[in-house]
Amino acid sequence: MLSLWGRTSSINVRKVMLCAQVLGLEVERIDAGLAYGIVNTPDYRGKNPNGLVPLLEDGDFTLWESNVIVRYLCCREGSSLYPQDIRQRFNAERWMDWQQTELNPAGSPAFKQWIRTPAEQRNPQVIAASVAATEPLFAQLDEHLSKQAFMAGDALSMADIPIACEVHRWWGLPQPRPAWPNLERWYAQWLSLPASRGVLDLPLS
Repeated sequence: MLSLWGRTSSINVRKVMLCAQVLGLEVERIDAGLAYGIVNTPDYRGKNPNGLVPLLEDGDFTLWESNVIVRYLCCREGSSLYPQDIRQRFNAERWMDWQQTELNPAGSPAFKQWIRTPAEQRNPQVIAASVAATEPLFAQLDEHLSKQAFMAGDALSMADIPIACEVHRWWGLPQPRPAWPNLERWYAQWLSLPASRGVLDLPLS
């Protein structure tokens, strides 16, 4: 049995949930983090010294860092989501790193302001700066997806999973956004998959 520690309000936990559901894996999820606590206990810190979620337990093997967990599960299952061709694999790896280092930091401030900050305490300037940083990145994704069906080529791969969770989070914010037809086409494919239920239809919190 795979065990996943983390709350569904975390985008990083949602990545692993989405991956597991695409792979058809049975995973026991345990709420942890924020109001649920647990992450600062000695037992948890012994498994993840960062005190963050998610944490995956596969028997006596533990793993943290969401995109690494996605890679691990795809490889573990011998899935086509984990490309065997080295160039295709590292193409997918590149987009996963880009999500974590570029897209996520750009969009997080607006998310935190809209969803986790009381209305009377929100800072419109923080939101505006986050929008200004994020929209060009989504435009970059739209341009990329005008040339191919999925992030790393003509087939779904592990690279699509973190990006889908970012789109879910950004499009769930109560603010206008430009039209990105290629990105919208790509995301509609995700929403048509039964594996997206319980992840990409979750309300933000």
